[in-house]
Formats: sequence, structure tokens, C-alpha cells
Amino acid sequence: MSEATDTMIQPLTAGQLYRNADLAKLDFSTTAELEPIDGLVGQTRALDAIRFGTQVPKEGFNLFVIGPQGARMQEAVKAVLAREASGAEAVLHPSDWVYVNNFQDAEKPAAIGLPARRARPFQKAMRKLIDDLKSALLAVFQSEEYQTRRSAIDEAFEKRQNEAFAELRSKASEKDIVILRTPMGFALAPAKEGQVIPPDEFNSWPEEKRDEIKEIIKVLEEDLEHIVRQIPQWQKELRDELRQLNREMAAYAADQLIEEVKSPFSDVPRIIRHMDAMRADLIENVEALVMTSEQAAAAGLVQSPQAGSAFDRYEVNVLVAQDDHELGVPVIEELHPTLGNLIGRIEHIPVQGALITNFRLIKPGALHRANGGYLLLDARNLLTEPFSWTALKRTLRRGEIAIEDIARLAGLTNTVSLQPDPIPLSVKVILFGDRMLYFLLAALDPELREYFKVLADFENDFSRTPENEALFARLIGAMARENELHALDRDAVARVLEHAARLADHSDKLSLIVEDLREVLIEADFLARKTSRAVIMREDVDGALMARMTRAARIRDRAQEAILEKVALIDTQGTVTGQINGLAVSRLGGFSFGRPSRITCQVRPGAGKVVDIEREVELGGPLHSKGVLILSGYLAGRYALDTPMSLFASLVFEQSYGGVDGDSASSAELYALLSALAETPLRQDLAVTGSVNQHGRIQAIGGANEKIEGFFDICRKRGLTGTQGVLIPQANVQHLMLRSDVIEACTAGRFAVYPVATINEGIALLTGLDAGERAPDGSYPDGSLNRRVEDRLHAFAAVRREFAAQKKDEASS
Repeated sequence: MSEATDTMIQPLTAGQLYRNADLAKLDFSTTAELEPIDGLVGQTRALDAIRFGTQVPKEGFNLFVIGPQGARMQEAVKAVLAREASGAEAVLHPSDWVYVNNFQDAEKPAAIGLPARRARPFQKAMRKLIDDLKSALLAVFQSEEYQTRRSAIDEAFEKRQNEAFAELRSKASEKDIVILRTPMGFALAPAKEGQVIPPDEFNSWPEEKRDEIKEIIKVLEEDLEHIVRQIPQWQKELRDELRQLNREMAAYAADQLIEEVKSPFSDVPRIIRHMDAMRADLIENVEALVMTSEQAAAAGLVQSPQAGSAFDRYEVNVLVAQDDHELGVPVIEELHPTLGNLIGRIEHIPVQGALITNFRLIKPGALHRANGGYLLLDARNLLTEPFSWTALKRTLRRGEIAIEDIARLAGLTNTVSLQPDPIPLSVKVILFGDRMLYFLLAALDPELREYFKVLADFENDFSRTPENEALFARLIGAMARENELHALDRDAVARVLEHAARLADHSDKLSLIVEDLREVLIEADFLARKTSRAVIMREDVDGALMARMTRAARIRDRAQEAILEKVALIDTQGTVTGQINGLAVSRLGGFSFGRPSRITCQVRPGAGKVVDIEREVELGGPLHSKGVLILSGYLAGRYALDTPMSLFASLVFEQSYGGVDGDSASSAELYALLSALAETPLRQDLAVTGSVNQHGRIQAIGGANEKIEGFFDICRKRGLTGTQGVLIPQANVQHLMLRSDVIEACTAGRFAVYPVATINEGIALLTGLDAGERAPDGSYPDGSLNRRVEDRLHAFAAVRREFAAQKKDEASS
């Protein structure tokens, strides 16, 4: 066995395992001395997109903001909109909107747009007008003048009617006939000295006399019928005169009051037209307005607290009032975008067992409130609400908000509803979602690009330069102020910066998922206050991070416990042929931890097939299967090039009872395969992670920090020997931000992290043998591991040839 050369890779230094924060560009003791950051840190691309989307005044240029969870995109966008509000007024034109009664068709309420901040004064003026009208009309219709004029009209009617009947009575009296009023109307009967002659007496008269009387009565009945026929006409004339009187009195009482209300709104023609229509309606229906509740009940008119009074028809329903928005333009975030909450709804009230509605029960939706400004919606919430996504697209296409009652349109109810006037729409809709949701929606709904042409993609992280570290320190100070936390000292700021690099999974970057950092600051502040400190120190941040990990680490601890109790078999000492420790990462509920897994390999002569047991039993995902197939390509391109591949190899993750995916263990599987072929043991005190390509180059993987720490924890609990360590891809060195206890062990030489660029480097470290490079004659050096592998493959090929020849001889004999 030849020993490995002196070119064996060296373990990483402490400076490569962890990059400390550099705050030299900031002179401060605590974050209270730092100027708060203004703007989105590290989000130049997204900020430019947001500014463009909010300023371009064309249809369809709405925004879809995407990014990682915890980036607080909504808060960031709201901050940008607050700063852009003054400029937005030139692009968007917020107005007030009210609904009023349509006096021509009450089922189609009229929408009136007013200049901003004019709706409330209009509503207030109309309410005062209604109160004044109630008093004025009551006073006018109870005045002596009105009573005198009405009495005169009534007396004139009575006089005309009495004179007609008096003349007929006189004429009848001359003929000894009287006029009687019966329940069925009027009747004529013969009389003597003013007394009606009984029927028996009348029948005893001679027939000639009776016929004479009947003829007289017939003539008089014609006169009576003529008078009775005139009574309805006289009553109609009476009503017309009374109605005209009422109109005159109503106009007298209302005109001045209405003109006073119209005057401040003379610049809004639509209000002037509505006030004129209201005046006409009031004058036309003044009798119903001045009825007492008893009179209304007698007339069959509904008056109840729920239904309101007759004057309510002149109320103003303020749908949108811009004086509710401090920024000058509305910025509305709708957290529950149901159809009604999005485009508005029409409510109903029960009255005498029936559901009724009117224009005062029209309620605004988020689109109404955001009209002339910005509407912020969570895309996932929007898509999970029935009809909402389609209604939003339909509204944007039409350019107006039409309140729709889905239950009525679908035939699920026959309740009488309204058809309010649509309201013109001028709004910037901003959707928020994660990247996967956006790309799926773009693929499944081609109309997305028609309505949301501007994409604002938030960065997950940004470069960790000294300038950016100084900027990030100011962001930390701003978060502390915003959440009313203690200030942080320099060391605490440095620790938070370093944790941000760990969250970014890159020592040269800082995470922009500020929600995670905010949670750490809150917990660190809690610990500082608990110990009565006036500032947050590094130990408070460390304590918060440790507490967060401890709370979430139950499953990790149980997994490590299974290894320590030898339920899950993992060796951390000695050497074994065809066996290696691979590393994986488990992510559960936002907590990630590394865990070692034993990978084993068996080989024998065969048809050149490398069997992935995980794939065979359908526990391996496509990426894992791809990684195993790459091993076949590596073997075929490197060894026994003059001989058909005559190998059968089986690879398996031992004690794996769940799915396996990803190719980060492919290098470990290749090491196990080479060990089995070369019959050379591998060190069990080393664990391996990294994927490999067909040329033997080790490729970067994710979760390098967690994987190293997972194996370190097992080794530490069993006792560090000084030879234990982890092989990682050289490309992953830039991602390392390891725990302090791992760094201390590496610095003391009790643990090591090795950067590996090729399979040859890794196998030499794992076996203690040189891998060996091909000489000009095409052979590997004697005693090298690659020579052993190739010799074994040649031997397998020879066995297969001998077996084939034997079978041929048996078949021919």
C-alpha cells in the first residue's frame, strides 16, 4: 500500500469557517447613535420596479411583488408608497364617491363623484337639510294660512256638492219625493208631508197614480245619477287643488333651504341635477312626507326603525371619503379579499318577514376605498377566495367597479336587490406572493401578464461589503427603534450581522429576510430587560439564538439520541470497506439540522449496472437517482476503458425509512463504490457531503453549516479524538458561518473541515492512499487506489468472459 502524498488537502482555518463583522466604518457605541436607515436596504431592483409601476399612468401596469417569506414586502412597499404619495397625485386622482337615491328608478341608485374631501360636507349638509325640511314642512302645513286655504278648498267642494243636492231636493219636494241616503248609496221615495209613504200604502194607490209617481222618480233618478257622476270629478278637482296647494306650500318651505345646500356645490353639476330631482320628488310626494305615523299606517305605508322614514330617501350614502386617508391618496391593504370585501356588497334588513334593501345599504369594497390610490392584496388569499380573482380581472378590464351579487346571478336567491351605477376605476393594484406562486400563476393563467405587467422581485440577500455592513447596522438600529427595544452595543450589532450572514447561507452575503432578525432582536431585548441591562449585548443575542434553537430542536435531539444509543448505526472511529458517513439536512417548521447517514456498497461481477436500492423501492427521488446514474458515467469514463464494464454494484442509505432526494450524497456514494471495488477501507471518523459530476469534480451543495454541525455534535458527544472531520466541496467554503463551539474545536485541532475539489482528493483523504493519475502509457501507478479499482474491474471482466465461454461450451456439448 502506498501512502498519500504530502499534497494532501489541509483543513480550513478559523477565518475560513467564520467571517467576523467589520464595523470599522461606523463610529458608535450603541445603535441609539446611528441615523435610522431611509429606504429599502439592498432592494434597488425591487425599488426601481415599484417606483416605475406606481408612476406609469397606463392600464395594466399593476405590480406583482414577489420574494421570500419574512421579507416584510408589504411594510416595505407601504413605506415606499408613503414617500411617493405626493408624486402619485399627478398619476392617480382620488375622488370622493357617494350613492344617492335614483328618483326615476329606485332599484338603480345613482353614483356621484365629488372632488376629494367633499363627500362628508355634502352628507352633513343633506342631513341638516332633511332636519330643516321636517321642521319647515311641519310648520307650513300647520300654519293658519295653509289651514285657511285648505278649508276654503274643502268648503268650495262641500258647497258645490250641497248646492247640487239642495236643488235636487227642492225639485223632488215639489213632487212629494224625498232623497234618502242608504248604505248602498242614494234612493228616491214618495212622501206625504215630508214623511216616506210606507210600501203597503203606496201599493194601495191606484195604478195610474203609482205609474205617475214612478215616472217622476225615474226623471229625478236621472238628475241624481248626473249629480253622483259629477262627485268623483269634483273630488279629483279637490285633490288636484289640494295637491297644488301642497306643492306651493312645499316649494315655499323647501326652495330656500335647498338653494342654500346647492350653493357650496355649484361646481359639481351632478349634485345640482340631483338636488333639482330631489326638489321635484319632495314637492310631488310632500303628502307622504308630512304624514304622521298613524296616518302612514292607515295608508299602508311601512314605517319602522329598520325601514326608516320617508325622508331617508334624501339621505347621502358616503361610499368613499378621501379625508379618511392621511397620505392624500388611499393605500388600502385588504387582508380578507372575499368577493364582497373586494368589489362591495349590498346588505339587506328584515322587515315584516321580508328582506328589503335600499341605496343606503350599499357597502364599499376594497377597490372602492383604494380608488384613486393603491390596493395591496396577498395573492394566495385572493386566489383561495371564490370568484375574487376573476372579479378583479373583470373589474380591471372594464375600468369600473360594478357591485355583483353572485348568489342572485347564480340563481341561489330571489331576494330583490339593487343595480347600483358602476363607479369608474383608477387604481394601482399590488399583489404580494412567493416566487413559486407567481410562476405557477403565470403558467396557468396567461391573462396575468395583461393585468400585472410590472414584476418587483425582492432580493433574499445582498453583498457583505464593509459599506453594506455599516448600512445593515443602521437597519438593525431602525428595527430596534420601530419595535421599542433597547439599543444594541457594537458587539451585539456585530453578532446580529454575523447571524444575518448565517441566514443567507453565505459568509459574503447578508440576509434581507428582516422578519427573522426582528424576532431575534425582540428575544434579545427580553433577555436584556430580564437582567436589568440598559442595552442589548452580544451575550443577549447569543442567548436568544440558543433559546430559539433549543425550542425547535426536539426532533434533532431524538435523532442524535438514536445514534448515540446505537439504534441508528453511525461509526465515528475506525475504517470499513464500502461504508461511509453521508450527510443530509432536515428542515422542519423553519428549523434545519444536519444528520449523518450510513451509506454502504456491495460489488460483484455483472452486466455493468449500478443499482440504486432507494430507487428500486421507490424511496429515491429523481435527483437522487440522477446522482447514482452519474456514478456509472464516472466509472465508464475513467476505468478499464478497453474492457466492457462488467460490474454489478448496489448502493443504499442504511436505516432510511423515508424518501431520499437530492444529489448531495453522490460523492459519498462514489467513495463507497470505489472503496468496495478497491477493497480498501474508508475512514469512519470523516463524514462527506457534496455532489459529483461525470468528470469527478465535486460540486457545491446546500446546508453545509448544518451538515458539519450535525456530525460534529455526534463526535463531540462521543468524545472528540482529534482525527474527526467533514469533507465539503471547495465551492462551499464561502458559505461557512459555523457555530462557535465547532470553530473552537477546529482551532484546537480536535475537529477539521476539509475543502475537496475532486474525487481524487477526497478518496486519498478517506483511504490514506494516493488516488493516482494515468501515466502516458495509460496505466495508473502501482499501489494507487485508481489502479486497484481498474485491476478489480479487469478481473470482473475476465470472470465474465470465462463464465460466458463456459456457458458456450456447455451449450455446444
